[in-house]
Amino acid sequence: MSTNTPSSQPVGKVYLVGAGPGDPGLLTLRGKFLLERAEVVVYDYLASRKLLRHVQESAELIYVGKKGGGLHAYTQEAINSMLVEHGRAGKMVVRLKGGDPFIFGRGAEEIEELVAAGIPFEVVPGVTSATAAATYAGIPITHRHYTASVAFITGHEDPAKKESNIRWDKLATGAGTIIIFMGIKNLPIITGKLMEHGRDPKTPVAVVRWASTPEQRSVDGTLDTITDIVREAGIKPPALIVVGEVVKLRKTIDWFEKRPLFGRRIIVTRTREQASELVALLEEQGADCLEYSTINIEPMEDNTELDREIKDLGSFDWLLFTSLNAVTYFFKRVRESGLDSRSLAGPRIAVVGRATGDELLKYGIRADLMPEKFTGEGLGEALLAQGVGGSRILLPRALAARDVLPDMLTRGGAEVRVVAVYRNVPVKGRKEELREELEEKKIDMVTFTSSSTVINFLTMVDAGSEEELHRLMNGVDIATIGPITSKTVEEYGLRVAVQPDRYTIPDMVRAIVDHYNRAGRKK
Repeated sequence: MSTNTPSSQPVGKVYLVGAGPGDPGLLTLRGKFLLERAEVVVYDYLASRKLLRHVQESAELIYVGKKGGGLHAYTQEAINSMLVEHGRAGKMVVRLKGGDPFIFGRGAEEIEELVAAGIPFEVVPGVTSATAAATYAGIPITHRHYTASVAFITGHEDPAKKESNIRWDKLATGAGTIIIFMGIKNLPIITGKLMEHGRDPKTPVAVVRWASTPEQRSVDGTLDTITDIVREAGIKPPALIVVGEVVKLRKTIDWFEKRPLFGRRIIVTRTREQASELVALLEEQGADCLEYSTINIEPMEDNTELDREIKDLGSFDWLLFTSLNAVTYFFKRVRESGLDSRSLAGPRIAVVGRATGDELLKYGIRADLMPEKFTGEGLGEALLAQGVGGSRILLPRALAARDVLPDMLTRGGAEVRVVAVYRNVPVKGRKEELREELEEKKIDMVTFTSSSTVINFLTMVDAGSEEELHRLMNGVDIATIGPITSKTVEEYGLRVAVQPDRYTIPDMVRAIVDHYNRAGRKK
């Protein structure tokens, strides 16, 4: 009889992934693919935390906090040991590094440790902050009329080195464009060295902080003035310095900081599943979106009543959908009942608005009726205009919802069956973080897309009185999707600054842009 010996622990693999300069949209597809499959993610201060949305919930997240100014959560030696340890434990590890791992990112040092320990590895390049800082400040680092050469240098060399290996005498006039990493602290020394070794004091210079993010801030001057300009503007790390004649093109090409919502910090209160469209459209216009989901959408625990109505769909004249969630959860239950869209062949179908109609189309069904006014009242008026006396109407909706629509239709002579297909559950947590943002007057606007988001947001704010609520919301604009949501806001004594004429997310964003275009660019 033979005995089986357990196999040795398989060795994992470590992936050094360039996170890019800050905008999470600049992550490579390869980087996203690896984050989605990682078991351990070790990430830096300069890597956008929004990238962690790609990581599975079961993954271990380790923040190593490598921040300018010597404030590190872990030393480089500790990070190296951590990567080796998790690799030896058989884990798939992603080491997420700001910018590109091999451009002043100490990526090679981490790889050397992995090689010495026999841990397999892969390096995924990232968009370097050097090119991003220039591009997002409206500066091409090369231009055939200005320069055909570029140099990347560090403004913060290893302090253990006996002498600098930067040849300032060669560099000062040897490269048309010079990009300097980590140089803010030593800016007076750097500009002095360049001028000392022959660079014209009137050479244009730009300094870009937090490139490609909503916090980006850029200033420009010349070699002999930029130190004072940076000090007066309060520019701190992380920032890059761009030296060269190409900086002159900034006045013509600057695009990122000119977007209409640039610098505006806007809270989005939709459910996490539904926030993506609103966030994407606002960020496209330059906004810095903070997602504070105020409600979670959950299915009903007991679907007995819904299942009964689904089996009896053929007896109804109308099927009404007043939200995307109603469509989603209704069809989910249809599938779970062993049916499909063909079971809806009997009743005519009406939707409250375009977004709900588009959601319905995903199931291969086009609505028979959509009102001109995208509200429950608008849908009720459109149905009454067609005559609903004697009709049987099924209305799947949230557990707690307004009764305006079913009441209108009942008064019109219809038999209305209301059945809950989902419920709104308030989100717990993040209350302290939200209050801090409001207390410190860091928020420009809060957006509301339903009455429930208003009520739950104010519950999160947890103001002890109307006076305290008004103090916290003082200076904060409020945007709503439509009149019903606006009415809920006003019931709490708050004023609505933005409400679109058409009650859709794209129209809401256009109205917000128009509002801030009138208000002027934020300083």
